[in-house]
Amino acid sequence: MRKSSSLFLVSFLMALVSCDDNRVFDEYKSVSGAWDKEDVMRFKVTAPDTTNTYNLFVNLRNNDNYKYSNLYLIVELDYPNGKTVKDTLSYKMANPDGTFLGTGFTDVKENKLWYKGYDRPFTFEESGEYVVNIEQAMRKNGSIKGIEQLEGITDVGFRIEYNLTD
Repeated sequence: MRKSSSLFLVSFLMALVSCDDNRVFDEYKSVSGAWDKEDVMRFKVTAPDTTNTYNLFVNLRNNDNYKYSNLYLIVELDYPNGKTVKDTLSYKMANPDGTFLGTGFTDVKENKLWYKGYDRPFTFEESGEYVVNIEQAMRKNGSIKGIEQLEGITDVGFRIEYNLTD
């Protein structure tokens, strides 16, 4: 009995790992306490190639301490040649009844948010190292000043997947 349960566990873990075949890059950075307005999450990525197309995502984990139904981010993509593309992005984080979107069985929800590739797959135009900078840009309604300490975000990640629709 012990041998068969060990074999089952190994098979299960292998199946679990192989379910993510389209992953190219997937990395998280933990937020300690609250996400400070000045705290930029930086991810360095070497271009896999310059011919295939990819989907790019911002991944977030939030818990019940997150007090908002949406999220604003500033994402900056620095190319190897010095070109910079900066986007201000808005994401829905909760349903109208207040239940959080995302996956997860506990109070922590994981959100896979489109960055590039949704309407047009992304191609790494240049070989070399790209840098992705992600910062929170939340404000309270009617306030010009940004939220200094954004509570409820536990991890910020960046993910690249092969675009399987080409």
